[in-house]
Amino acid sequence: MEWGSESAAVRRHRVGVERREGAAAAPPPEREARAQEPLVDGCSGGGRTRKRSPGGSGGASRGAGTGLSEVRAALGLALYLIALRTLVQLSLQQLVLRGAAGHRGEFDALQARDYLEHITSIGPRTTGSPENEILTVHYLLEQIKLIEVQSNSLHKISVDVQRPTGSFSIDFLGGFTSYYDNITNVVVKLEPRDGAQHAVLANCHFDSVANSPGASDDAVSCSVMLEVLRVLSTSSEALHHAVIFLFNGAEENVLQASHGFITQHPWASLIRAFINLEAAGVGGKELVFQTGPENPWLVQAYVSAAKHPFASVVAQEVFQSGIIPSDTDFRIYRDFGNIPGIDLAFIENGYIYHTKYDTADRILTDSIQRAGDNILAVLKHLATSDMLAAASKYRHGNMVFFDVLGLFVIAYPSRIGSIINYMVVMGVVLYLGKKFLQPKHKTVFISLIGQSLSWYNHFYVSVCLYGTATVAKIILIHTLAKRFYYMNASAQYLGEVFFDISLFVHCCFLVTLTYQGLCSAFISAVWVAFPLLTKLCVHKDFKQHGAQGKFIAFYLLGMFIPYLYALYLIWAVFEMFTPILGRSGSEIPPDVVLASILAGCTMILSSYFINFIYLAKSTKKTMLTLTLVCAITFLLVCSGTFFPYSSNPANPKPKRVFLQHMTRTFHDLEGNAVKRDSGIWINGFDYTGISHITPHIPEINDSIRAHCEENAPLCGFPWYLPVHFLIRKNWYLPAPEVSPRNPPHFRLISKEQTPWDSIKLTFEATGPSHMSFYVRAHKGSTLSQWSLGNGTPVTSKGGDYFVFYSHGLQASAWQFWIEVQVSEEHPEGMVTVAIAAHYLSGEDKRSPQLDALKEKFPDWTFPSAWVCTYDLFVF
Repeated sequence: MEWGSESAAVRRHRVGVERREGAAAAPPPEREARAQEPLVDGCSGGGRTRKRSPGGSGGASRGAGTGLSEVRAALGLALYLIALRTLVQLSLQQLVLRGAAGHRGEFDALQARDYLEHITSIGPRTTGSPENEILTVHYLLEQIKLIEVQSNSLHKISVDVQRPTGSFSIDFLGGFTSYYDNITNVVVKLEPRDGAQHAVLANCHFDSVANSPGASDDAVSCSVMLEVLRVLSTSSEALHHAVIFLFNGAEENVLQASHGFITQHPWASLIRAFINLEAAGVGGKELVFQTGPENPWLVQAYVSAAKHPFASVVAQEVFQSGIIPSDTDFRIYRDFGNIPGIDLAFIENGYIYHTKYDTADRILTDSIQRAGDNILAVLKHLATSDMLAAASKYRHGNMVFFDVLGLFVIAYPSRIGSIINYMVVMGVVLYLGKKFLQPKHKTVFISLIGQSLSWYNHFYVSVCLYGTATVAKIILIHTLAKRFYYMNASAQYLGEVFFDISLFVHCCFLVTLTYQGLCSAFISAVWVAFPLLTKLCVHKDFKQHGAQGKFIAFYLLGMFIPYLYALYLIWAVFEMFTPILGRSGSEIPPDVVLASILAGCTMILSSYFINFIYLAKSTKKTMLTLTLVCAITFLLVCSGTFFPYSSNPANPKPKRVFLQHMTRTFHDLEGNAVKRDSGIWINGFDYTGISHITPHIPEINDSIRAHCEENAPLCGFPWYLPVHFLIRKNWYLPAPEVSPRNPPHFRLISKEQTPWDSIKLTFEATGPSHMSFYVRAHKGSTLSQWSLGNGTPVTSKGGDYFVFYSHGLQASAWQFWIEVQVSEEHPEGMVTVAIAAHYLSGEDKRSPQLDALKEKFPDWTFPSAWVCTYDLFVF
């Protein structure tokens, strides 16, 4: 029983007993001091504070006899977090719970691996190349024919090779317009023998980026789909609906092939839902990171059918926020087809995504088995579901969904989630309201030194550098507050207060997120409900005995679920974001981003442990240890001990560099060439630029920094995509002119005045499979219409217009027109246009100078190189 709540009668009885025992039996000094300094009963409202002893500090007087041992507390918390981290790691590494499959009617990962190895053996498969348009298509058709021969008579298989042409605008990467011609889709429809009126779509893409075998992105998904097709077609179970398998050949061209299918193919009208198979890493678990829009029945289908679930509505809301500079075919089916779906992607080891290291041998067979089991089960579930035929009836509402360590998925409607969240808020209001109504006390440098990305190859360097600094700062602030500001308050009282503050802050986040309609609010609900229940359970023991071992054990046990799930999510965040920071351009300081994320995560994890700072006798050793770790790490980073990149064959983490050997020609209003130069244009895709490369290749240094041509669209350089605002640091090394065998041709076909007083310019262009077209309107001129997209010109970030063009084999000349509205005459013309031709495959892709420069790059880099031209005209 605490002094603050002791009745007067009990106190008189105790004093009388003490007197009878004799004056010689005086209490020890420590007890006497405590008797003179009664503790505050923060829970019951006792309003008294302890009197300060004349010679003692606040920390010393509080810590005597009742304070937590600093070493035990710090060690206990560290072991607790390490144990949770170990559980998270075991869950993330766990792939398949059962033995290898391969029995009749089951997915066979070995067969899928055989498909994968054949596809990747073809090499890089850029759209328009023979490898993509002929060799891969031939292999897919060959395997589909073999599957058709083995299929059960209950099913019917139809195959179509589509070659669509079309155009659309998209707000990805600041906004641009896309045009495609004669690209390739291989489409397979598996349906009941009597046909079907409804279908579910499975989508993958077999093309790859230039210079990468594209095993994970996305050959493995196409291999999985081939094996799923084989298993479903040989099954003796009849399907209720059709399953359409789309092997699309131009996803890396910013989603062109899926647009061609969903807007032009006759089978597209049958589709009621889709599953998109993608990659943001190499192997591991495939994460469901987008669903819908709305259509909660799709989430329920995944929950019911998936054998090895891995899904999170948090990933969905983060991805759809635009923070991650990436997109998938999901957007096309959602925006242009108005079809709901499920988006899955491999997320592990994004360091080698889109590089030469993305090979079949790096993808575990267990990972293929896991993905195959899930996709087969979900497709089978949808193809036999009654909801698929009437999907529009079930489209309204969103779902809160999340897996629990990969074992199972919890899912419930968002409206139920809102009710749960507000019920949790009411619990906190009642808990804190009761306290407020009672008597209470008054409570009131890495990027700059050139060592950016030092943690890229050693992730725990960031934890030791930024994480320890954050924890030390939190402890220091609260230690100073305890010693100098809250000197007259008891340790138990302060522990209660700062627990309540943490609870209140998390409750505010819960209310805000719920009010905003974000399904991710369930995380805040977990961080409010479980700590509140824990506090209510340990409250009595804490009042009676203080922060003793029993209290700490039950307190940590009660926090187990929120902390375990938080670490589970945090590790997935870093698994995705750390590699992305190595390819996010030269303008975003990755150390600032990572330090901010780490600081935020640390503050969340420390929120319910702050009260231990006030309950502990001292924090000196903890702060000293953290400071030493941070200082030593800082010194090691400054000395260059931690090199950012790695060429380790088992775990490469390369620096990405783009090399474009180009020839530029600038024409004036009369069509005369006024400037012509050639060189190798160099872009590093991370913040360090070329600082690590210069010692190996001295000719690449700041003396050859690229000069922006202010009067030319996109600074007069042949951007493949409009990422100029992300990569402003580039270099231009003089080199001889390029002479591709298939040079581009660009000409003005006609210039005419329209009845609505605008000028219509019609152009024709021929060239390689990939070209970029740029337009800049001069002062007094605006683009009013064009024959691209939906007819309305879309500007990219910076004000210029960007058109991404690609074609398959045997494409006709590209003809298009733009209309320019002129409000005032300009002596230097109405518009400046430029066209860049990119040679991404074949012999034209290479040049002797480019090959020689590539050879000089160290083995910890991945230089992706090709030849291009840039021609500028004024009209």
